[in-house]
Amino acid sequence: MGHNWNVDDEFELDATPEEVWQAIASGPGIDSWFMGVSDVEPGVGGSVTTDFGGFAQRSEITAWEPARHLAYTSEPSPDGRFIAFEYLLEAKDGGTTVMRQVATGFLPGDDWEAEFEAMVTGGLMYTRTLRSYVDHFTGRFGVPVSAMVQHPDFDRAWAGMRADLGLPSETAEGDRVTLTPTGLAPITGVIDYLADGYLGVRANDALYRFYRGFFGPGLGHHVFTDGADRTGLEAEWLAWLDSAVA
Repeated sequence: MGHNWNVDDEFELDATPEEVWQAIASGPGIDSWFMGVSDVEPGVGGSVTTDFGGFAQRSEITAWEPARHLAYTSEPSPDGRFIAFEYLLEAKDGGTTVMRQVATGFLPGDDWEAEFEAMVTGGLMYTRTLRSYVDHFTGRFGVPVSAMVQHPDFDRAWAGMRADLGLPSETAEGDRVTLTPTGLAPITGVIDYLADGYLGVRANDALYRFYRGFFGPGLGHHVFTDGADRTGLEAEWLAWLDSAVA
C-alpha cells in the first residue's frame, strides 16, 4: 500500500522575487542548487526536465506567474509514483523575499517509510542549498557535479567519506571547516547543512554536498568558478568517492 505525502516550508531569502525566480524557473538557475541537469520550457503547459544521469524526469508546468508563482508536476510512473513542486513568492521590504515551498507526491509499495524519510532529509538539504545559492551566489550560475556509487553498507561508506574528508567528529551548522579529500585540493568553508548522513559546505566558489543516500553514497556539488569543467570534475570526484568508501 502506497502513501501520499506533503512537505510544506516557508522562509525568507536575501534576494528579490525576480532573483529568486531566476533560481527556480530557469535551467541554469536550477542547475546551481538542485541535483542533475535541468531544462525549462517556460509557461503553463511547458515543462521542467531534469536529467539525473541516464534517467530524465519531465514535469509539466501548471502555474507560471513570473516572480510570484511556479508549480510543476512530474509524469506519473506506472505504479503511480509522482512528485510535484510549488513555489509562492512574496516581496518584502529591503529587497528580500518570503518563499513558500510545497512538495507533494506519492510513494508506492509497503516499504515507503524508509524512502520517505531519506527523501525528506535529502529534500531539506536541497532546500538549504537553494537558500545558500540565492543568499550568497545570486547573479552567478553554477556547474552541477554529481557522482554516486553502489555500496553494500551505507553506514560504513558514510564513515569512510567523513574520515577521508577529515571532518571532525564534533561539528555543527555554522562551523568553519577545512575538508581534505585525498587527491583533491583542500576545501575551506562553512557547514550550511548537517544531518545524519548528509553534509553541506559553502565555500567562496562552490556549494559542496555529500550524502549517505538511500540507494548509495554520493555527492552533488555546484561549482561557480569560471570555466569549470563538469566532465573532468565528475571524473575526479567519482574517483575520490570510489576510494573513500572502499
